[in-house]
Amino acid sequence: MTEPHEGDVALANVTTLLHELVRGGVSHMCMTPGSRSTPIALAAARHPGITLHVHVDERASAFFGLGIAVASGKPVALFCTSGTAAANHFPAVVEASMARVPIIVMTADRPPELHGVGANQTIDQQHLFGGFVKWFHDTGVPVLSPNERVRWSSAGIDAITHAVRLHPPGPVHLNLPFREPLLPSGASVDASRPESATYTNTRELPSRMPAFLREVSTGHRVAVVAGRLRVRPEGLAELCAERGWPLLAEPLSGLRDAPGSRGLRGALSAGTLLAANAAFRERQHPDLVIQIGAAPTSRAVQELVRSADRLLIIDPDELVADPDRRSTLTINADPTEVVGALHSATSSLPATRPQWIDEWHDADRKGREAVDALLDSWDEPFEGRIARDVAAAIPEGGVLFAGSSMPIRDLDMFMRPRSGLRVLANRGASGIDGLVSTTFGIAEVSGPTYALLGDLSVIHDASGLLWGARHGKATVLVVVDNDGGGIFSMLPQASLPKDEFELLFGTPHGLDLEAIARAAGIGVRSVDHAGVVVPAIREAETAGGVQIVRVRVDRQRAVELRAHVSQAVAAALGE
Repeated sequence: MTEPHEGDVALANVTTLLHELVRGGVSHMCMTPGSRSTPIALAAARHPGITLHVHVDERASAFFGLGIAVASGKPVALFCTSGTAAANHFPAVVEASMARVPIIVMTADRPPELHGVGANQTIDQQHLFGGFVKWFHDTGVPVLSPNERVRWSSAGIDAITHAVRLHPPGPVHLNLPFREPLLPSGASVDASRPESATYTNTRELPSRMPAFLREVSTGHRVAVVAGRLRVRPEGLAELCAERGWPLLAEPLSGLRDAPGSRGLRGALSAGTLLAANAAFRERQHPDLVIQIGAAPTSRAVQELVRSADRLLIIDPDELVADPDRRSTLTINADPTEVVGALHSATSSLPATRPQWIDEWHDADRKGREAVDALLDSWDEPFEGRIARDVAAAIPEGGVLFAGSSMPIRDLDMFMRPRSGLRVLANRGASGIDGLVSTTFGIAEVSGPTYALLGDLSVIHDASGLLWGARHGKATVLVVVDNDGGGIFSMLPQASLPKDEFELLFGTPHGLDLEAIARAAGIGVRSVDHAGVVVPAIREAETAGGVQIVRVRVDRQRAVELRAHVSQAVAAALGE
């Protein structure tokens, strides 16, 4: 009988590791081709519980996996060969760390004897991702030993434990060195697996909850701000309606719903527009803001939170969501449980000033009507109207992925409340890298998937677009093309001399996005009028596959139109 060699031993032990990952919830793995990762590739491809996704670009592969994990809430495993391939996972690891997304990065490596001797494609991969991973483990080279399978099983169990079970979730890194030969010979290796551990995952309401309830009980003008949340808290809208607390809910909170039955007034429709009005913000000054989830995306709501007399934070993912260090008290707890505790304590809470919620909702109605009328009167494309109309046009059960720069801000400002839409974004670290690939990953496990992206984000992830367009599920990418970085036109840098500003910040690219789309085999429609954006989306849906709707926008004109929006809100509020 043929004696097993290194390739057989490696395949057997990696299979044991993958068994534990699958048992812990992994069903998707993403890979890029490489020789040193052969044992992982073969084990993944041959495992019946794994769907394997192959890419040619490690960064795109990592963000594709991130998208699956964000959309599904389940851990996703990524793997690659050694060297710079491993380093290209870093941006997605950073995003996963900041957004609390469970990904398991497995980097193949050269064995110890090939380190420090000039061996090809060999770098120091120990703790490669530093503090951005919750846990790092080097498995060591697999060997033929009676206890080896226990060791590799334990590595899988520990990876799942740190990525998912130990709160909050996040990325982990397994470094797997292999000796040649890498291909198995087919020789038999003991396939018995050790008995698996039992996972536990429990959280309790923190001991600070009584103090939190006491703080809430002293608020008479209370506003609730809901930032980005991985899991929508149940009962919050009902609590706010009962207590007379206006709810400013970002699209990423999952709480910007259409008004419910029983006359329930849900989240404000124009809350961010109201917060952007300094006179209204001063007049409706809250003595207490309860912030749930991540810190606000928009500067306007950030200013509202900053201006409150007191700030309480419910931080379910331990994000330390207090950039201004204003919090009177922060509790790390499941928001649904906190809302339940607040419901139970309703009898001890003071009555909110009766006119408080009515004033907010009256202003909300006036602001929304004024802005909608203004947007509908413009034939030229404007980012605010594009965001509003795209969010409204997506079918029930659809997913909208928003770019990290202006798209998510425009959705926060202009999106009407609606049900049946899930909004996602890479706002952990808020980079523009990997956004197309993330969209394709989301589409892999979701229903109808749409994205609202800027032109620079699409160019930045062009390799993900070129590869993913031919392999991904049906997706409609709405691309706002203003030939550069539109957000800088609204920042102090815009006051620089025009030539200097354009060179350093505006960065006009002059690229033909239609030509890029055609090179990728993507259907593309270019739009120059606001009223045909939605019809173009409908055509893209009918065409199927990956489609781009390109909306051309004038960057400088967009700044002027935003000023008109602010003036319309002020006029509607009688300022």
